[in-house]
Amino acid sequence: MLRIESVELGSYAAELGLLIGDRLLSINGHEMTDMVDYHLHLEVDRLLLGVLRGDELWEFELEKESQEDLGLILEHPQPRQCGNQCLFCFVHQLPKGMRSTLYIKDEDYRFSYLYGSYITLTNLNEADLQRIIRDQLSPLYISVHATDHDLREKLLGTKIPEILPLLKRLTSAGIELHCQVVLCPGINDGTALQQTIEDLSQFYPQIVSLAVVPVGLTQFRQKLPQLEKMTRQDAISSLEIIHQYQQQFLLQYNSRFVFPADEFYLQAGQTIPPFVDYEEFPQIENGVGMVTQFRQQAKEVLLETEPLELDRITLVTGCLFKDELLKFADQLSLKAGVKLDVIAIKNDFFGPDVTVTGLITGTDLLNQLQHLTLGAGLLIPDVMLKDGDRLFLDDMSIEDIDSSLKTSVLAVENSPWGILDGLERLADGPVDVFHV
Repeated sequence: MLRIESVELGSYAAELGLLIGDRLLSINGHEMTDMVDYHLHLEVDRLLLGVLRGDELWEFELEKESQEDLGLILEHPQPRQCGNQCLFCFVHQLPKGMRSTLYIKDEDYRFSYLYGSYITLTNLNEADLQRIIRDQLSPLYISVHATDHDLREKLLGTKIPEILPLLKRLTSAGIELHCQVVLCPGINDGTALQQTIEDLSQFYPQIVSLAVVPVGLTQFRQKLPQLEKMTRQDAISSLEIIHQYQQQFLLQYNSRFVFPADEFYLQAGQTIPPFVDYEEFPQIENGVGMVTQFRQQAKEVLLETEPLELDRITLVTGCLFKDELLKFADQLSLKAGVKLDVIAIKNDFFGPDVTVTGLITGTDLLNQLQHLTLGAGLLIPDVMLKDGDRLFLDDMSIEDIDSSLKTSVLAVENSPWGILDGLERLADGPVDVFHV
């Protein structure tokens, strides 16, 4: 059963009279054991809900469009923990003293199905595999890193089952997978990367896509295995391999199948591919095609932008994305008639090798902005904040930033549309701290 934590006003659940504290037992006779069961059985147009209220069993009937939600927030399961000791694990690279949830190493197939989080398949038992196949929990997102078993054990730092038989069993049963390789220079690049790409491509189209992303290293690795950061030559060499396979697979499968993260192009100093080359953008959440998508949206935004009555505004980003954001800001400034300053926040917290926007802390943001003149407003991309929350990674809140800086602070969607929306809100007059 699942405890109801919240009921949205005006929702189906509210109209039925469901209450906080009620426990959802079943939907159309299907027992609710976790959030996966809820999502699996919700998308029908006629529902019979079994609910436990106190000691009494209630039943509620309703009709709705199959895709509509009930408006319930249910208790969330604790994720299964990861038993791997990956050489590149980001959790192991965190300093002490951060919020406890950041140190959780989750490895849960349910979260992979529900939210697209990556798992290694190393803690699945037979019952898990049977449930995935029976309920067709697809797609799943799999961290492969290497298909050579000995090399994969080295990367994951523990004894693990063979990955290829697991992939074969899942794909043969109709489960779609998206895979990733975290590339560690000198370990799973070069010929190892070639083998991994070739092995995984044999499962196409059930393995829909493969992302190759560079290892992320913080300054807190003093007692961890030595790893090398990606150099320009590393990026160039990896791109050569990936591009060769893309051309081969485009002819063979009518899909490029394997996609490098944007950081490879930026590090190599090479032109990022056009929009069409990313096909359906299957790995956008993995940093694959984000720059190209941003550019496409920038064109759309510039067509829609009208002049705004607004003084100078400051935009912040990570060092990796500064040049791209600056190009858009210059164009948007001309179209909107608003002076836009772009400031790249250096990552003093995690170290200079961490350059992505999503890992900027509130402390770094405040330290680097508090003595600057920021104009009439500051736009903060929402990827700096915890999902569904108003906190940075170091638990500083956006309200803390707002109260410390002498300007209006808005958290906006991390896109050209989000920036335009933020500017329009500021142009409408004084605003409270706002998170899209």
